[in-house]
Amino acid sequence: MASSGTEGQELIDLTSLPIPALGQMQQQVEQELELLSNSMQSLKLVQQKFEESRESVADLGKRAVDNEMLLPLSSSLYVPAKLQDTDGLLIDIGTGFFVEASAAKAEDYFKRKVEKLTKQLAMLQSNLVEKNKLRSLVTEVLQMKVQAQAKSGVAAS
Repeated sequence: MASSGTEGQELIDLTSLPIPALGQMQQQVEQELELLSNSMQSLKLVQQKFEESRESVADLGKRAVDNEMLLPLSSSLYVPAKLQDTDGLLIDIGTGFFVEASAAKAEDYFKRKVEKLTKQLAMLQSNLVEKNKLRSLVTEVLQMKVQAQAKSGVAAS
């Protein structure tokens, strides 16, 4: 009746599995769903930060040299500073590496990062939908088997 599986894995007839195996499978699918949901939230936060960085670079290009601004030293500490160069930017590309780039290249870099994350989020969303379908299927078969077992137990009494 019902089967599950992904590419490269064999399909399993869920109705042939015993109740404990279905329960274990349901727990595993729940854990995978939680992991996928957490990953999705993390990617959305990273995507938002890259988009904010892209917007900041675009805004920076509109400012005049010697324009006063507040420079963040931490998330809650800012110091006044004067803008000297709007085109020589240092971009944090991860793991402690920085690259010097023009404002246009920096904006393009952040735009590409946002696009890449958007694609990854779409793939993750489709995986999440598939896992939700699998969870529903396993839950349905598990409930059906438990009800059948309860009926056979009542009939045997």
